Amino acid sequence: MISKNHIGRVFPPHTIEIEKGRLRFFAKAIGETDPIYTDEAAAHAAGYPSLPVPPTFLFGLDLEQDSAFGWLDELGLNLERILHGEQSFTYHTPACAGDTLTFESRIADIYDKKNGALEFIIKEIKVTNQHGAHVADLRNTIVQRNG
Repeated sequence: MISKNHIGRVFPPHTIEIEKGRLRFFAKAIGETDPIYTDEAAAHAAGYPSLPVPPTFLFGLDLEQDSAFGWLDELGLNLERILHGEQSFTYHTPACAGDTLTFESRIADIYDKKNGALEFIIKEIKVTNQHGAHVADLRNTIVQRNG
């Protein structure tokens, strides 16, 4: 069983600058056709200072830290027995190319179902920009199968 003592555990923050080329590539990869994600003029016309971050891109940025999965080892999870359970986003203000974002993560909850056969770890991530504005809250559920 995963110790519930990890609830509230905070991980070191990491910071990433958003580049235009990566946003264009991601938009293309997800099939996004709205030109605000690939054309700087269209983004400006829509009121953005630069190309906006497409939905879900922030989770990819959170994985760009040293040892992105190290926290799973720290909690004692068996990597061969985990599943991605769920993810959700709450956006507070747009992020755009040129912004520098800081990701602050913590374990929000750990619980089990089916008499411990399934353990759920909820990780919450607060994203802020270089001005301290709250950009988004990300929530990620990891499930470990036991037995």
